[in-house]
Order: sequence, then C-alpha cells, then structure tokens
Amino acid sequence: MSNKENVPIRFKDNVFCMLFRDKKNLLELYNALNDTDYTNVDDLAVTTLQGGVYMKYKNDASFVFGQDLYMFEQQASKNPNMPLRFLHYVSDVYREMYPNSELHRRTMLKIPVPHFVTFYNGRDGMKEEEMVLKLSDMYNDSVSVIDTEFEPELELKVRVININPNCGKESDDGTPADSKSRKVPAILNKCHTLRDYMTFVNKVNEKKYSENKNIRTAVTEAVDECIAGGVLSGFFSEYRDEVIDVSVYDYDEEGRMRVEREEGWLDGHGKGREEGDMRRLITQITKKVQKFKDIDTIASELEEEPETIKPLYDMVVAAAPDYDIDKIMTKISNKEK
Repeated sequence: MSNKENVPIRFKDNVFCMLFRDKKNLLELYNALNDTDYTNVDDLAVTTLQGGVYMKYKNDASFVFGQDLYMFEQQASKNPNMPLRFLHYVSDVYREMYPNSELHRRTMLKIPVPHFVTFYNGRDGMKEEEMVLKLSDMYNDSVSVIDTEFEPELELKVRVININPNCGKESDDGTPADSKSRKVPAILNKCHTLRDYMTFVNKVNEKKYSENKNIRTAVTEAVDECIAGGVLSGFFSEYRDEVIDVSVYDYDEEGRMRVEREEGWLDGHGKGREEGDMRRLITQITKKVQKFKDIDTIASELEEEPETIKPLYDMVVAAAPDYDIDKIMTKISNKEK
C-alpha cells in the first residue's frame, strides 16, 4: 500500500506530523511507550485535529487504541504551557467523538482514557530523560491554601520525553558528561521511526549550526544523506520536496519567534543596561551553555526568571559552536538602534 493513503500532507505540518500520520508508525510508537507488540493497524483510529474553519486547534498526532486516547506533540523548545494546550486539544477531540446530543443520555458514557506525551528534541539543554508537567502547576498561587494539601479539581499531566540521542547529565563538579556517559533515550531503541527521525533532525542541526549552512541547503543535504543511508529512505524519497518545504518553514518560524523574543527583551529587560553589564551577562550565560546547563538551571544560578533571560540564551545557543561574544554584542547593538 502506498504511504500516500496514510500520510495526507498538509501545509505547515512538520516532518514529525507527516511521519506519524501513518498508522504503522503510530502503532510502533504506541508499542514503544507501552512495551507491547500489537500489529493490527486497523484497531487504531486516528483522531488528530485537522484545523480549518470550524476547528480552532490543530495538534500533531492523536489516536484511539483499545480503551486509550493518546495525544502526541513534538516540541523543539521547552514549553511549560503544554498541559493547557493539551486541555484545549482533548476538549475538541472529545467534542468530536461525543457531540452535545450524546451528553443528555440517562446512561453514563464510557470514554477512552487520555494520555498526553510531548517529545522534546530542542537545543535548550534539557538534562532529564523524562519529566512531568502538570496543569495544577499553572494555577494562580492565590487559589491554593498555604500549609494544607491542595488537591486540584481539574488536573492534566503531560509526560515530556527527551528524544535527543546525546541527552545526559553533568558530573557533580559541573563539567559536561563525556560521550560515553551520555545515554541514548530508551524510546529511540524501541521505535525505529522515531530514532530515524532524530537522525534526520541531528543532521539538519549539524549542517545549520556547526557548518553554518543556510537552512534549505542543510535540509536538502540531510534528506539526501538519509535516502542514501537507508534512513527513512522510502518516506524521504516519496515526500522529498514536501519535507524540504515544511522543514524550511519550521526553522524560519523558529527564527522569527526568536527574533521577536530578542526584540521584546531589548525593549523591556535589556533597555538601559550598561554595555559592560550586558557583556558580563552574555559571558556568564555562554559559559553555562558550554557546560550543557539548561535554561532553568542557568536562570536559577543567575537569580533571574527563565523567561527574562530566554532571548539572550537563544542568542548564545544560536552562536554555537564559536560563541563569539563580540558578535553577540554587535547583534544586540544593531537591534537597539
């Protein structure tokens, strides 16, 4: 069967979305998460939101299998708001599955148990292989009662899985772990499609950030190398042009958002800072990034809020591997003019 019957390509979908429109890939990922070995893709019903005129949201992948509803998102940047985003998504999916007329029955409906998973493959230095984000963490502090156990009346938990193949932790003295001590996330050994997807992502990042190639060249070369090396070769051969287009769009959108954050920071927190203070802050962030510290750790050590230093952190990460302080300072100076 041609993949075209399983993978409808839509504008602004990313490569992750394109891959996991295929039921075989979705079932493989389900098996990897649950240590199962199901093979019948017809037992899986896709419920991914498509967007459009009537649907307000579009998510990456969603499906019902057995008694479970799984919702997947791929993120290239840390997002503490994922529980609220998933709440929006799951509300719309349940609304599609159970229209209002069904809710007036005298018998109780039985709905699939929801599971929410974010696959993180960004460059912000997440050290944990897994973490959990909770909707209740987002609640206004004023609603909780001090010194008493607060049980939220509405909770939603998101499992965040770091799928970077070089994830690892620093040693106790703050030095980065060597390549041998860094472990490959277990999920990549269980799901070959996800592993090959990360091979592609890492190729693009290496060519863009280490070799300083423009994004279209980086993506094109990465796609062709994957085809030649047998990495999702059938998928990349069939959808080569679409993969290149959506990947370029993805990186351009990421860059645009970074510029907006940088300009907003300069108009707010950065405005009026002395050049010497700015240079010292950039230098401190750079040293910590080179030690593979994530933004939350850096913010804590600098006694700043993560959102306050995020634009500067982005500038430093984008300056890899040279981390030229003068170039970063020139970039800031040009934005202030």
